[in-house]
Amino acid sequence: MPETVGGAMDQRVLGSSGIRVSELCLGAMTFGTEWGFGSDEAECRLVYDEYRSAGGNFVDTANNYTNGSSEEMLGRFIASERDAVVVSTKYTLPTDPHDANSGGSNRKSLRRSVETSLRRLGTDYLDVLWVHAWDRCTPEEEMLRALDDLVRSGTVLSIGISNTPAWVISRSNAIAELRGWTSFCAVQVEYSLLARTPERELLPMAGHLGLPVYAWSPLARGILARPHTDESLAALPLRAQQIVKVTREVADEIGTSSARVALAWVRRRGPMLSIGARTAEQLRDNLGVLSLDLDDDQLGRLEEASAISAGYPHDFLNRRREMFEPDALPPMAGAVHNSRGR
Repeated sequence: MPETVGGAMDQRVLGSSGIRVSELCLGAMTFGTEWGFGSDEAECRLVYDEYRSAGGNFVDTANNYTNGSSEEMLGRFIASERDAVVVSTKYTLPTDPHDANSGGSNRKSLRRSVETSLRRLGTDYLDVLWVHAWDRCTPEEEMLRALDDLVRSGTVLSIGISNTPAWVISRSNAIAELRGWTSFCAVQVEYSLLARTPERELLPMAGHLGLPVYAWSPLARGILARPHTDESLAALPLRAQQIVKVTREVADEIGTSSARVALAWVRRRGPMLSIGARTAEQLRDNLGVLSLDLDDDQLGRLEEASAISAGYPHDFLNRRREMFEPDALPPMAGAVHNSRGR
């Protein structure tokens, strides 16, 4: 396997925030061993340093990751270069099963979460605060006003949202814009060859509203990266088996890893990537996506293996697309067909 990390990491603008971020975001859910799959601080430091050496400046954690260890570790890593790193964290998911208000998008949860995150991270401001998930009970107006207060105070510089229906995100940004509040500048969604349902609503919504999209778990929780035995492969659903096989075939043709192929497919589709790794070696492999280009044949095979139905109403509209094409419209007496008068 090639030892080179890959090409240079481009910088992007994080939507309406204007903040410059690297195209690959380092996800810090593996910072800490409390959840059974992460790494100790020494290895996480190597992961962080590898990412920074590759030109990355955007690190994403959450108030609940590894019971707080992720934020604490990240705080120590960024201590000597705080202003050079774009730090994002999240709130909303419960952190105490015995306290109903330890989660949710309400002000009480928000205030406690942000105060705790600032203390753990050793900073007095957050570059990005994500709503981790739609809590289904806090009105959008209440959530947005509470977040706007934090932005106006300087404690939070910009806000994003994750794991939320497209209609909630679009409605929220419309409310924020109409009332002069801070709107969401970016969206995080689970997106991979194994998880393509965001193509139905979330990705079109984000494209229409100009919201950058970060794909979390682009390796499908490691399924697309790890080597599979016949037994482990057979334990997967049939669709997943086929996707894993095609991904591995493409990787073998190129002489690279399945992980890089899976990441390259997501990158080619448009979303930016949130990449996590348990070891510096894994991160180096993931960074190799920066120099990997898939040809049309390889992309087509991956598309075919992972394709999903668009679902209603998209299938309905696509079957009747010709009804809405201008050339198919019947002439109307005494009227023009568009604003140009043709």
